[in-house]
Amino acid sequence: MKLNYRIKSNCSLPIGRAGVGLLLLLLPLTSFAQFRFNIGSGSPLRKLNMAEMAISNYYVDTVNNEKLVEDAIRGMLKGLDPHSTYATAQEVKTMNEPLQGNFDGIGVQFNMVEDTLIVIQPVVNGPSEKVGIIAGDRIVNVNDTAIAGVKMSKEEIMKRLRGPRGTKVKLGVVRRGVKNMLYFTVKRDKIPVHSIDAVYMIRPGVGYIRMGNFGANTYKEFMDGVEKLQAQGMSSLIVDLQDNGGGYLQAAVKIANEFLQSRDLIVYTEGRTQKRTNYTADGGGKLLSGKVVVLVNELTASAAEIVSGAIQDQDRGIIVGRRTFGKGLVQRPIDLPDGSMIRLTVAHYFTPAGRCIQKPYKKGELKEYEMDFENRLKHGELTNRDSIHFDDSLKCYTLRRHRTVYGGGGIMPDEFVPLDTLQYTRFHRQLAAKSIIINANLRYIDNNRKQLKKTYPDFATFKNQFEVPKSVTDQILAEAEKQNVKPKDDEELQRTLPYLRLQLKALIARDLWEMNEYYQIMNTQNPIVQRALELL
Repeated sequence: MKLNYRIKSNCSLPIGRAGVGLLLLLLPLTSFAQFRFNIGSGSPLRKLNMAEMAISNYYVDTVNNEKLVEDAIRGMLKGLDPHSTYATAQEVKTMNEPLQGNFDGIGVQFNMVEDTLIVIQPVVNGPSEKVGIIAGDRIVNVNDTAIAGVKMSKEEIMKRLRGPRGTKVKLGVVRRGVKNMLYFTVKRDKIPVHSIDAVYMIRPGVGYIRMGNFGANTYKEFMDGVEKLQAQGMSSLIVDLQDNGGGYLQAAVKIANEFLQSRDLIVYTEGRTQKRTNYTADGGGKLLSGKVVVLVNELTASAAEIVSGAIQDQDRGIIVGRRTFGKGLVQRPIDLPDGSMIRLTVAHYFTPAGRCIQKPYKKGELKEYEMDFENRLKHGELTNRDSIHFDDSLKCYTLRRHRTVYGGGGIMPDEFVPLDTLQYTRFHRQLAAKSIIINANLRYIDNNRKQLKKTYPDFATFKNQFEVPKSVTDQILAEAEKQNVKPKDDEELQRTLPYLRLQLKALIARDLWEMNEYYQIMNTQNPIVQRALELL
């Protein structure tokens, strides 16, 4: 696919109000060395430089110059929009891993149970699986240093396990049924990070793909999924972007291209110093025909909103769910010499109909912006479409059917699905927040993995026959009582239990197989997914 860049001097609509997202919408990296600085006598930069020199040389106590500069940068960015940020070198590495598509490590999915690292699954064909580490193993020491029972943080444990590709790490492992400790030497390697969470035929003729973000490998993963589903007879597709916080603009453009006709506008960007750039489809997509439904919610943001907006504005498919987050700002990463980075907002992006879907914000005032979800819930818009009001000045029209759509605050779905507060009870939210559910699941899997694998040799058997034992939910309620987490009354408890059992069954499926199986179970009672199936 080729991107068609056409530069124009005029917008179809004024930029208007702004807003942001959960992950960033990123343009290519800009090097610090590209900038030219004017440090003349009247330059603000000279003023800043003199202040740093004065503090370093004359302040009464010793100062950390690096922190001083970082605080100054953060202070400058704080007065801008909510998505212009500064990150240290380590923070940059952590933030980029989900988008880059891989990291260097030993290749295990793990979780912590009572200060002990338990392997949930080794990565298929990864370094740990190759030396014989299996699900259920407890890694208790790394290079002869104990990591179990010593109150070591998860971050510190990950730091010890990860390292440059090709380096080796010695692991001490405790395995059920084996008397003595086992030792494995693992050679670290590139470990893939997937952004496609699930690909399966949700019913005959209807494929389902769920994307967690838009990273470097998302397009390839998406197309691999499409090819797999088409081989199984897919004629319609559900694209699930619920909770997708965004990522790379290029990944969103390439995926939207698969659905649209030649020269259809996908998105355009424009800023004070950035001329308008159009991204248009080349007409060579593999999904030009067939029904398309895109699923969104209040945590769908950034690049995910570009795909949603393009499909909606071009009348290519139906958007189902709740109003999206509302991030219409584009960040350019500016790489600093020490590995740290500024992600600076340089442009707005606009949907094909000319909408800037950035929600309102006040510069330097982030608290209200961060409280948006709570405010939406409080005002009733997550549960009632009539509670959502758009200013007529933000009205636009789709390009083929001329349906009314609005900018200024996310993508409003064509088919609204309210949040089911009867299902997501306050009691359930507290159980989840205290990690009571996940810990109970891990203990159950740890004690019953072999028996579960024997009883349910394949996922289809598990899905049709497995029921969560009452003893597991009883343990959860007992632990909740210990932590003073209680339902308001018996009615709330009875409303909580069905969804709790569903979630536990899905978590068990995830730990026995993959995330794909997790979503196959959860989607059976996901209101947005079920509404999409009704529309198809």
